[in-house]
Amino acid sequence: MKTKVPTTHRFDSCDPETIHDFLANAYDAKVAIRAATGVRYRFRHHRVDAGSFWLETVDHSTRLDIDVEPAAALVVCEVVNGRVDRFCADAYGRFGPGEVFLVTLPDLSCSLRWAPGRVTTCLLSPAVLARVTGTASADRAGPVRFTGLTPASPALAGLWRHTTSYLHHVVLGNPYAYREPLVIANAARMLAASALAVFPNTAAGWPSATDRRAATTATLRLATAFIEEYADRDIGAADIAAAAQVSLRTLQLAFRRHLDTTPMAHLRRVRLDRAHRDLMQADPRQETVSSIASRWGFLSHSRFTARYHATYGFPPSRTLHA
Repeated sequence: MKTKVPTTHRFDSCDPETIHDFLANAYDAKVAIRAATGVRYRFRHHRVDAGSFWLETVDHSTRLDIDVEPAAALVVCEVVNGRVDRFCADAYGRFGPGEVFLVTLPDLSCSLRWAPGRVTTCLLSPAVLARVTGTASADRAGPVRFTGLTPASPALAGLWRHTTSYLHHVVLGNPYAYREPLVIANAARMLAASALAVFPNTAAGWPSATDRRAATTATLRLATAFIEEYADRDIGAADIAAAAQVSLRTLQLAFRRHLDTTPMAHLRRVRLDRAHRDLMQADPRQETVSSIASRWGFLSHSRFTARYHATYGFPPSRTLHA
């Protein structure tokens, strides 16, 4: 999957017709918005578009009634202040500050009544979810489907808030993120994994007898060889499983059984080794620790430094300036 360089878009208007035209063009779905007749209000919209996901902040100054046609993307909303009432099929929800919810399920329309306030939204491409969960296999009926519109628990709602806050402040605030495709690709996978953990869906399941029989050292060799060759590409567990010609659950079991780790943890270790190599070969007058860490997909400079120190026994800056 080709990774897009993130772009930022801002919109700010008090004209109802201009706002309606903006919304009609801003989403890959039909959106109808109604405010009280004759009321002049302000609508502000800020979006970071990374291709496979969008992160948005939207606020306004009056009550709005919004009808949303079925959208291709998964849309996750968090209320910052104000209140949102959502009507989707037979499901009704009222959400206040700090609450997280899916706006709708794919192929379903919904209606929203939004009191004055601010929300943050994340729009996530189904292609990212498919890459994280893997394609259909013999033990899975089809692509992952979400079966609920609210988090499975309050703690998991907190996980979503933590993930999006981290991406806003650490990843999208990192100047190297806009130049290094692995950083944005890893951010997309983090969002997809968080959505799958937070909201009820069909992806969960235990390894089958077939998975256990196929989780051999031969499978592991194929998987690790693929990781070694393509560590500099946007690959994930589903890609590694496809290269090894096994299901995603078989792959996970093989790594747990023979290496006591996960496929993605092994990929991160290979990328750490590559970053270590680049640090040893780099000219400190031309490159920085952050630029090399970002090249290998590490989202946070502080976390990269901590992981590097734990692995090699000294900070990456010493390697760069040795």
